[in-house]
Amino acid sequence: MSDTRRRRLGRRLHRFTWQWPAVVALTVVWVLLWGDLSWGNVVGGALLAALVVLVFPLPRIETRATLRPLALAALMRRFVTDLVVASFEVAWMALRPGPLPRGAVVEVRLRNPDDVFLTLTAVLSTLVPGSLVVEARRRTGQVFLHVLDIEHSGGPEAVRADVLDLEERVLRALAPADVLARCGLTARRGAPGVSRATGEEG
Repeated sequence: MSDTRRRRLGRRLHRFTWQWPAVVALTVVWVLLWGDLSWGNVVGGALLAALVVLVFPLPRIETRATLRPLALAALMRRFVTDLVVASFEVAWMALRPGPLPRGAVVEVRLRNPDDVFLTLTAVLSTLVPGSLVVEARRRTGQVFLHVLDIEHSGGPEAVRADVLDLEERVLRALAPADVLARCGLTARRGAPGVSRATGEEG
């Protein structure tokens, strides 16, 4: 193997070590999309995620995070609850007689436009049946959410409030204290966090 190819391979392997969080995230999304937690799905999703990361590397993202286990557990508990409830609601909506639901696109301006937190908020919103983020604007922190049944959701203001509540849970679980302060969210007492500065590709 020539020195040029060896260096190129070394760069790819180094880049892959920085992108392991992306591999984990893509694997989780793969399992959620299939809706079946099995070894086959986990291994298959991990292999596919690794291939995507190697073939289509993303630029390096500098971000700081403060992991708060209790807030993260609350975020995941609420997400799973919303996922289950929305799944039954969408299924009933498809089966019930009567007029079709009226959909709408709602614009929501998030408190914090940082890449990681905006992306997490948008992805969690999209994974809940009945809602889909169709556009996100990084510079302004805006997301445009398509809602399957705007009347059942309580109207545009209720949708905005739900998305902002989700963003708050994401920030309280992962954002450092200065980001919380900038967003007007004070860190809750008794919620210790583990600070971590990361620079990751993907």
